[in-house]
Amino acid sequence: MSVSNPTLITFVIYIAAMVLIGFMAYRSTNNLSDYILGGRSLGSVVTALSAGASDMSGWLLMGLPGAIYMSGLSESWIAIGLIIGAYLNWLFVAGRLRVQTEHNGDALTLPDYFSSRFEDKSGLLRIISAVVILVFFTIYCASGIVAGARLFESTFGMSYETALWAGAAATIAYTFVGGFLAVSWTDTVQATLMIFALLLTPIIVLLATGGIDTTFLAIEAQDPSNFDMLKNTTFIGIISLMGWGLGYFGQPHILARFMAADSVKSIANARRISMTWMILCLGGTVAVGFFGIAYFSANPAVAMPVSENHERVFIELAKILFNPWVAGVLLSAILAAVMSTLSCQLLVCSSALTEDFYKTFLRKTASQVELVWVGRAMVLLVALIAIALAANPENRVLGLVSYAWAGFGAAFGPVVLISVIWKDMTRNGALAGILVGAITVIVWKHFELLGLYEIIPGFIFASLAIYIVSKLGAPTHGMLQRFAAAEADFRLNK
Repeated sequence: MSVSNPTLITFVIYIAAMVLIGFMAYRSTNNLSDYILGGRSLGSVVTALSAGASDMSGWLLMGLPGAIYMSGLSESWIAIGLIIGAYLNWLFVAGRLRVQTEHNGDALTLPDYFSSRFEDKSGLLRIISAVVILVFFTIYCASGIVAGARLFESTFGMSYETALWAGAAATIAYTFVGGFLAVSWTDTVQATLMIFALLLTPIIVLLATGGIDTTFLAIEAQDPSNFDMLKNTTFIGIISLMGWGLGYFGQPHILARFMAADSVKSIANARRISMTWMILCLGGTVAVGFFGIAYFSANPAVAMPVSENHERVFIELAKILFNPWVAGVLLSAILAAVMSTLSCQLLVCSSALTEDFYKTFLRKTASQVELVWVGRAMVLLVALIAIALAANPENRVLGLVSYAWAGFGAAFGPVVLISVIWKDMTRNGALAGILVGAITVIVWKHFELLGLYEIIPGFIFASLAIYIVSKLGAPTHGMLQRFAAAEADFRLNK
């Protein structure tokens, strides 16, 4: 443990800094809007980096490098799909969603927005969308807790059970205390740390293996097909990996960043910052996994932990190649990736329970202070359920993420995208879209049909359901008026 002491000290300092930010945000949190959306006050840099960090969870530094290490560049289609999807999300959804939520009852959550946008008096749209959020986000939270547990387990030699609680405790602490502002401010710090780690590590691995030529020769010697983008892939396989990009349109924790921007004018600048950050991070991630093939084939004596669990490739490279203090900073980047996403997800679940169940159905007259404290209690409740789900040490980070990502992408993606660009969408169309998207993902995943990633059929069927059912009815005059006003606002200010 003596070698790990500098790493442990770095971790403790890092976690203390995040919790301190939580307490600073606590002082700016006066009502539920502050707790859930930070009072819509995020500038372009914080909007951009917090959207990026909340998106890129533990899979960025564990799941994806592990997949590249095992299979070579053929796994990088997922990164290409994500970059395209994220860009289109910024382009078509970000600014429009910012103004639409403001024009539709100053909505704080997606269920809130759907309810106002489609004048749903029955509460059915709100309940179903909140249930979808709770089901898929609890699975998503579990993936973050698994990633944190793997990190603590391999860095400090803890048992999986102890690591599970150690990894989750810090995130729960600052989310509980500071709410959305804490999550967004810490995300900005964490995004900076992640890009530092992902640019530095592949460069040092290259130097350790003797430069570019030697590294590429070693990768080729291990298996020439590592360079083949089409290795062991089929058309369906490539489409499945690229299909991850569709998920962006429906991720509540990313969409919340757009809703919280201080104005539409901030969005264009935020898009440029966020996409640059994302391309550099994903490039670094692919490079870590790819160069890791060369390093561990040249040093088989230290390859043991990676051969047992390929998702540890970044962790092991950081521990072997860097001074323990620097390794502590790099490993904190994994903790940053885990904490940034987990905190957003806990907050979105909390806001769904507080705004969409407690306030709407149980306590319409609840004070702002009461709602903030109920929100905090819900953070703890969801976290405990996610820890219980993550308790199986056989869990793989990427597997849990892919299911939750597909669930949101198919259930909410078409509804969000179509609701901000098509004025004739109706309440029944939105309801059909959410139900068809969610059910398709669950059924497709269960039967593993055609080997196709379940987000793709889910997204297509949900979009068709929205169009067909909307055509059977008509939007009200009020819905058309609000849509037109929001669209005019967007065009004037973008």
